Amino acid sequence: MSVNFRRRFRLFFYVTAIVAFLILVKVAVHAFHFEMLVLDTLLSSVVASAIFLIGFLLTGLLPDYKEAERLPAEIRASLEAIYDDVVSFAQVAPNVEVRHLQGVLSEIVAALFDGLGPDGAHSHLENAIAQADRLSPYFAQLERLGMPPNYIVRLRSEQSGLRKCLYRIHYIQKMEFVPSIHVLIQTLVCAVLLLLLLLKTDGSIGTAIVFGFISYMFVYALHLITVFEKPFRQGEHSADDVSLFLLGDFAEKLSRYRAIPDEPGLSSRHSVSQHADTAA
Repeated sequence: MSVNFRRRFRLFFYVTAIVAFLILVKVAVHAFHFEMLVLDTLLSSVVASAIFLIGFLLTGLLPDYKEAERLPAEIRASLEAIYDDVVSFAQVAPNVEVRHLQGVLSEIVAALFDGLGPDGAHSHLENAIAQADRLSPYFAQLERLGMPPNYIVRLRSEQSGLRKCLYRIHYIQKMEFVPSIHVLIQTLVCAVLLLLLLLKTDGSIGTAIVFGFISYMFVYALHLITVFEKPFRQGEHSADDVSLFLLGDFAEKLSRYRAIPDEPGLSSRHSVSQHADTAA
């Protein structure tokens, strides 16, 4: 329970610490009489414009975040479809190397986790894409073993869907949504905070609370944009990252299948039947 609480409020505590520091700076500015700006309609317009631009940017990033939430399920569906079709064919073709396919699929999932982890800086998915490319010669081998053409077409279609999802994740993690707008938002937030720091106030507790609330809104939105930009942030213990638990469950299932020993004298066909019984 405490771990979930820390994950959920991790960004909140981080932003609160920054806002507390800004409040102390505001108190110091007031104490040393550095306040030089008078509240007028122009300042209110600047604050309103900043809020509008931040809302516009969040609106543009939200569709990418919602799409990112669907990608793990699509990858899991493609991996499951590839595995099930090959297992079905292996029941009538004893020379099919099912364990080789299990290893390739496990490597795809492992490379995806590594590329999105802190060591991979959340965007190095070249290895995962390379592992997905290893399926092509395997499918060619299945075709030589007599797999029906409709099965081959379906397998290659699932491989294309898998590649599309990996490329999409790579793009989302690598690119920024309109970098110029990011620079505008960052400079505008800094400018608004500076104006609020230099705004003449009476130094009361209520004024400090209002300043803290406005600062909290701008600073939190700035960090929220960063979260939306890279929705896959594995290993950072954040509650805002897109979960890959579906892929983790698939990797665990493959590891259980691979742990089943092949009995001497049994063909791949019997081994696959053992996998099917275990899954049932």
